Formats: sequence, C-alpha cells, structure tokens
Amino acid sequence: MREFLSSAMLAVLTAASVAAPPTTEARPVSETLHGVELTDPYQWLEGDNTDPERMGTLTPEVDAWTTKQNNYTRSVLDGLQPARAELEDRLRELMEVGSVGSPAMAGSRYFFSKREGTQAQSVIYVQDGTGSGAPAPRVLIDPNTLDESGLLTVSWFRPSHDGSLLAFGTYEAGDENSTLHLLDVDSGEWLSDVIPGKVGLGGWLPDGEHFVYRRLSDLDDPYSGEIRIHRVGRHWRHDPVLFDQAGEAQAYAQQSGYNEDDVRQLAATYGPFAYPSRDGRWLVGGYYTGTRSNDLWAADLDRYLRTGELVRVPILSDTYRSGASGTGTILGDTMYMRTTQDAPKGRVVAVDLHNASRSAWREVVPEQSDAVIEGASMARGRLAVTMMRNAANEIRQFALDGTDLGQLDLPGIGSAGLSTAQDRTEAFLTFSSYNEPRSIYRVDLATGERAVWQRSDVPVDPSLVEVKQVWYDSADGTRVSMFVIHRKGLELDGTNPTILYGYGGFNISMTPWFSSTMFPWYENGGVYAVANLRGGGEYGEAWHQGGMLENKQNVFDDFIGAAEWLIANGYTSSANLGISGGSNGGLLTGAVITQRHDLFAAAVSAVPLLDMVRYHQFLMGRYWIPEYGSAENPDQFGYIKAYSPYHNVKPGTPYPATLITAGENDARVHPMHARKMAALMQASTGGDVDEDPILLWVDRDAGHGAGKPLHLRVRDRADQLIFFMWQLGMLNDEEG
Repeated sequence: MREFLSSAMLAVLTAASVAAPPTTEARPVSETLHGVELTDPYQWLEGDNTDPERMGTLTPEVDAWTTKQNNYTRSVLDGLQPARAELEDRLRELMEVGSVGSPAMAGSRYFFSKREGTQAQSVIYVQDGTGSGAPAPRVLIDPNTLDESGLLTVSWFRPSHDGSLLAFGTYEAGDENSTLHLLDVDSGEWLSDVIPGKVGLGGWLPDGEHFVYRRLSDLDDPYSGEIRIHRVGRHWRHDPVLFDQAGEAQAYAQQSGYNEDDVRQLAATYGPFAYPSRDGRWLVGGYYTGTRSNDLWAADLDRYLRTGELVRVPILSDTYRSGASGTGTILGDTMYMRTTQDAPKGRVVAVDLHNASRSAWREVVPEQSDAVIEGASMARGRLAVTMMRNAANEIRQFALDGTDLGQLDLPGIGSAGLSTAQDRTEAFLTFSSYNEPRSIYRVDLATGERAVWQRSDVPVDPSLVEVKQVWYDSADGTRVSMFVIHRKGLELDGTNPTILYGYGGFNISMTPWFSSTMFPWYENGGVYAVANLRGGGEYGEAWHQGGMLENKQNVFDDFIGAAEWLIANGYTSSANLGISGGSNGGLLTGAVITQRHDLFAAAVSAVPLLDMVRYHQFLMGRYWIPEYGSAENPDQFGYIKAYSPYHNVKPGTPYPATLITAGENDARVHPMHARKMAALMQASTGGDVDEDPILLWVDRDAGHGAGKPLHLRVRDRADQLIFFMWQLGMLNDEEG
C-alpha cells in the first residue's frame, strides 16, 4: 500500500464516474495558404477578430462556453474525493511554508521579498544592515493589505543606489501589465510618481533623482516599446523618449538594407532595452532582433543630459543575421560583456568604449569546450561567471585581467544564482536541487566564507529522494541528458507512475530545482523525469538552434526518446506514463500526444501554444517568429503545419486523458489555443471519455501564471497532481 492513500479512498476513486463533456458547435471556416486548404471548425472560439489590432477579444458567447467547460472540469477534478481533499491539505501545508527572495543591496540596506504562512502574496521588506546587531526587517509594501482578493502582485522592485527610494511595479490578476510606483524608504510614503504601461526599470542613476525605464506606449500593442528617462517628481508624460521600437526597426532597415518582411519582423520583437552604468557615465542600449539575439551600443549619458544628444558607440550590430547576443557591465570606460559573438557557448570580453571595434576586444574568459557561459556579474575587483556543465551550474571567479580566481564552492550539484554589487565582495548565493531545498547564502567572494541567510523549513525529508542523470539516444542518434528523481530504494517494476517534463525552446535550460509539492508524488512511488531537450540552452547555442525553426521536430523526437528510454529501462509503462509542460512546453506535450498517442496515458498542457498556423496573429505572438517561423512564409508553412498540434488531431484516435489549462488574462499566449484544442480533441477522441477525458480549465483570475495568490496555486497544483495520480494508476491499488 502506498503511503498517501487509504484503501477507503481507493474504493471511492475506482468507482468514480465522469460526466460527458459539453458539446461544442462546429462552425467551419476555410482558407487557402500557399495552395493548401485549411478548415478550422472552431475558429469562433478565438473570440472577436474584427479588429486586427486586438485579435481574439473575449465575447459573451465564448465566455459562456468557457463557463460550461470549467464547470465540467471542476466536476471531474473536484469529484476525485476524498483523495483530492487530502492531497490539497498536504499541498497547502507544503506551500504555506514561507519563501524569501535574494536581497538587493543598496548602501547599508538590504531589500527582499518574503511570503509567510497563509499570505496570498509576497511582502517587500527592508533591513538596515545584517548580522546579530542589525535591526529587524520592516515592511515596506504589503500587497495583502492593499487588495483583499489577493490578486495584486508586486512584480519587481529596485532601490536607488543609496537605498533612500524604492521603485516597484504592481499588476493585478496575472495580466503582467506592471505600473511603476515610487516609495520613500525612510518614511514609507508612496510618492506621486506613477507610470503605467507594462513598465520595467532599466536602472537608477547615482544621483537618486533619475532612472531609465521601458514601457509600452500603447498597452494594447505589445510591439510599442519605448525607452524613457524619468526625473523624480516629473509627470511621466514629460519624460523624454530616448528611442522606441518603431524608430529602431526603421533605422536598422536603412542601415542594413533589410527587405519589408525583415523590417516587419524586426518591429515585432521584444524591442528596445537600456540601462545606465552604475556611475551614470554611460547608457547601455540595445534592441532584441530575435528571441535570443540583440544589437548593443553605449552612449555618453553625461553628454545626453547636458545637450540632449544621444551619440551611440556600436558594440554588437547586425545580429538579426548573425544571431549573436550580448550584455555587459561597465566599470569606468570598459564594458565587460558576456556574448555569443564568435562563441556559441559564450565568452566574456572587455570592450573599450572609446575603441569598441571587434578587433580591439580583449578576451577575459574564453569560450569553454565543455560548459556554457551563461552570464557574468561584477563585484569589487572581480567577475563572477555563471557556467553550466551537463545541465547544472558552476560559478567561477576571475580578476578583471582574466586571471582565474577559482571556483566558488557550491552546496552540491544543482541550480545556482549569484546577486552581486560593484562596490563590495559581499554577495548572495541562491542554490537548489531536486533534493536540496532552495537556500540563500551570504557569501564573501574574496574569502569564500559562506553562511545560510535564509532557508525554508520545508516539512519533508529531502534525503529520501534519489537523483540520477542519464543519457539516451534521440531518433537521429543525438545524445540527450535527463534527470530522473524518485524515492530511494524504489523497486523499478516497469509500472511506476511517472511524470516526464520538458520544455525545449528559447535557449532556456532545465536545471535541477527543488519542488516540495512533488514529495506526495515521490512518497507514493512516483517517478519524475526532466529531459534536457534540444531547443534549450543546456549545451550552448548550437543545442538551441537544433530545436528551433525547421529543426523543431527534434524537440518532439527527443521527448519521445526520453519516454521510450524510461519504459525500456523498467521505470514505467505506457499505461503509467504521463507528460507535462507549460507555454512552449505546452506546445511540446500537445505535439507528442498527436504524434504518439499510444506512448502516454495522460498529458498536462499548461498555457500552451497549439494552433501554430495562427499563433503569430495574437497578443505578442510575433515575438516568437524567430523561434518558430511563420505560416505566412511559404518556406516555413510546411514544417509548421506538420507539427502544429491543432492541425494534427485525427478523428477516432484514442487520445490519452488530457488536461489543458489557460489564463483568461494571459498577455503572452492567447487562451484561444487551449479552447480550440480542447473542443477539437473532445469531438475527435476515440477513447472512453469516462476513463480518458479531455479537460479544459481557463482561470478567469490569472494570466500566464505569474502573480497567482497562494490559494489559487494550491488549487492548480492539486488539479495537476490528482489528475496524474488518477490516470497513472496511483489510485488503483489492489487493496482498494
């Protein structure tokens, strides 16, 4: 008998009956693309498309349909009683454990976020000094007292250099449209400065009176980014625009001879960014030319503030063609830049801003043959360089002349991040692994001394969990790594309930992380596996490019190969194997269940992209054309249609039980993907809908996932885990 469930629970669950899903009217719409006729039976579920600038506006009809689907899903998932209630209680216990963010250092002050107990949202604190003699931290911003619903989130914060002012952003219900506010740290008063428009802070100038920020000039247009500079007390409408998205795209076109399609795509990337050097002497500016490429330049900020002239010093250019990226920290007149220019796995170079030509760059940390250089941050007199080797982090220190100062001692093999400041060797190290709870250490980079600053007291025993890294061959023979996690001593009998997770895109790496909410799964004999698929960044830019555009099928093949390896090596079987992924990972799970429905018993596709023929027409979809391509392009249409999950659902196919989730306020991935896919799969599946239902959950109080209050996160985690427990055999013990 597994630990989590009583035999009485099992009997109830085995006998559970599931109602049929609500029917959805098909209203076929046909179009011809590049000579191929496509018929979409559920395009009406996209919403109102009459305004091309606001595709997919929610209509009352679609809203009513969504309510029926949500009610059906709740009846199924909430009906898995009493096991669900016990699971939710356990998850609440695990998730009510407090969490703390790594501190931002400013003068003698330390600013950090912290959530305790049942608080819906994290609270922002400040502490004057650290150590035994320091005063207790005090609350600066408590969103839980500002909004009873728990839907108001502090999305980011940044203190001025001396810690006297705090800029911070808030948004509601997961829409991620941050509004900037200012707070006087001494008095706790909110200043009158308020800047709307999905604002992000580039950085403060040392005078504490100015900062650089990015916002959207039109909140309904995700491609309207602009960079402004603010003076405290001035209304934001009077803040000068340093440069904007439309102007940058046009300038690139004139400089480089791009065609109209290129200009259109350049205007639809994430766009401009900027931040000042710590001493305020330079402004670093850039423009994202793709999902992982950017041009970069610097300008004399002193000169701009005196004369209004923004004279640029080019550092990286024409990256739309090269795909290179770079960002750096300035000390004096030298930028220390981490870049993929001429180094697909990254390197660090020193750039003299008075002679920034590539031939004059000085290499500080060369490209590594067996590791990826992810980033470099500056502390006093040194660079801390974060590397990734075999999908786990290392941190090495280097003098500014490139002398290797040695590796920073880490608690183990896992994910590590370092928060530094240019004026000190004090730093804060964040570390976690699958069997190591997230901990924050205060570190002296000069001496190597390390002490725990904050660690959550999670009510589980991480030592009970075993972690392995394995390698397997994908369909084309490429070697792929995977982490496999389960309870120590687990008997591998070929029937262990197993969740396989993946992402595979945008150069994002899947490194080890701790999740207390997975422990009910491990305790009941479950296996969790995370595959390091192509498209990610675990092994450099070549690994990323191996899973994008025309190579996207490699990602799905890698994931299928991981599933086959788990079955062949006695971990599980198709009847006990589930898959999970979100966003781009939701596309992954959608693609593989349409390609290999026989290989899996259950799938969770969270906030997914699923209609890849039309994705670019909604919200910020055009941002991702450099990653996926566009069906508007005849050369890309063929491979996109070949894997687009929505276009590969086949009537009569016994699809595995599938839970598709979305957020009604999602500013990234439109919920139309989830709606249409659920309707089509419900109408098409040849499976038994009682045993293998197709479920849709659209959260009306959420977006892409960020900013959810505690009670909604508990509900969502319970939804996914009870779904997998039910479908993968964890609730079908013989004693039941």
